[in-house]
Amino acid sequence: MSSFPDGKRASEQPRWRRDFPIDWPEDQLVARRDLLRYMCVISAGFAVGQLWIGGMTLGKKDESLPRVRIADSDQLAVGESLVFSYPEEHDRCLLVRTAEEQFVAFSQKCTHLACAVVPEPDKQRFHCPCHAGYFDIQSGRPLAGPPRRPLPKILLEIDGSAIYAVGVKKEMA
Repeated sequence: MSSFPDGKRASEQPRWRRDFPIDWPEDQLVARRDLLRYMCVISAGFAVGQLWIGGMTLGKKDESLPRVRIADSDQLAVGESLVFSYPEEHDRCLLVRTAEEQFVAFSQKCTHLACAVVPEPDKQRFHCPCHAGYFDIQSGRPLAGPPRRPLPKILLEIDGSAIYAVGVKKEMA
């Protein structure tokens, strides 16, 4: 060992320091300037990564979703619901007839932990049985429980008696 931190000779050092010597110059491997330089490089890397992610999001083309026939309006009475898939086969959604001439559709996947929500039209809400979450049946906004984001809304188009799903609207809380 070339030197000790306190500058004393080896014979004057405590036993633990003699048994486990650390060479003082080798212990100072990273200087303050080097640490600051590393922190600046890492911070710049994070900033560039965020800009890249933002650019990818902004540059993303708005892909139009298919127009899919869900049901005929005479299939559902007021207060009844229908499960359908949109936009993909595994994406379960709910169509609910809330009034004589009014239909709403939302994703069936709870925004908390992706459990299936169940319509309760008599109470004007959707219920998530996993963690007692509730959503408004008209807007999809959370009413109670752990969910903080609204259910994704399925955009509907009614052509005569046919009801079509034409898109998905995801709102931020």
